Amino acid sequence: MTLDTSEAFTSTEDDLRRQYHELAELAGSLAHEIKNPLSVIHMNVDLLSEELDESEWSGKRRAGIKVDIIREQCGRMENLLRDFLRFARLRDLDMTPGSLNDQVLVVLRFFQAQTDKVGVNVVKYLDPDLPSIMLHSDSIQAALINLVKNAIEAMSDGGELMVRSYSIPRGVALDLIDTGIGMDDTTAMKMFEPFFSTKHGGSGLGLPTARKIIEAHGGRIAVQSEVGRGTKFVIEFPTPVRLR
Repeated sequence: MTLDTSEAFTSTEDDLRRQYHELAELAGSLAHEIKNPLSVIHMNVDLLSEELDESEWSGKRRAGIKVDIIREQCGRMENLLRDFLRFARLRDLDMTPGSLNDQVLVVLRFFQAQTDKVGVNVVKYLDPDLPSIMLHSDSIQAALINLVKNAIEAMSDGGELMVRSYSIPRGVALDLIDTGIGMDDTTAMKMFEPFFSTKHGGSGLGLPTARKIIEAHGGRIAVQSEVGRGTKFVIEFPTPVRLR
């Protein structure tokens, strides 16, 4: 009797994929159930704050401090739930041919005022002959926003962000190189793990979501960093044969 191991493996893989989607759906539903009462709490804290401002109660200053703490933590939880829902719900994307350069330019425009304010010089080397890739515009921009935001935040005293696109065998690549504070090897290894964050109040889902979006496009992301010198992200996307 011959056992078809490939069929058994496929069945196990299908079961795992189904369980993953069921867990993702359950987690998303749970996050929604938490988000609704949290919004009510936040709204009532704001109303309470207004009443305290109008009162003559001697203890209102101490109460106001406690209200501010509650408001801050509500905001933090709302941001965490928003990021988690985005992370959990990323599924198969409806992609169309498009220009990676165009997506990069849109995102850099979003940050123009911020880079000017903190003294970050953005240097662009975008290949004008870059082949098109299959992409989902909103998702690609969300991934790039996370990466550019992290780069700018690493250069609070100013610096340079170099953005370079170029062709590679069977695809295209994008380099994001900053002259920021950099990170040690431990942080670089963990930065794409869900809920890992070195920032106060950070959700730890921004970079994992960025990686998940890139991988959903058939791409991959790598990072190199050195403390005190900066960080380099390299993103690669495949170019479908018909678009080469």
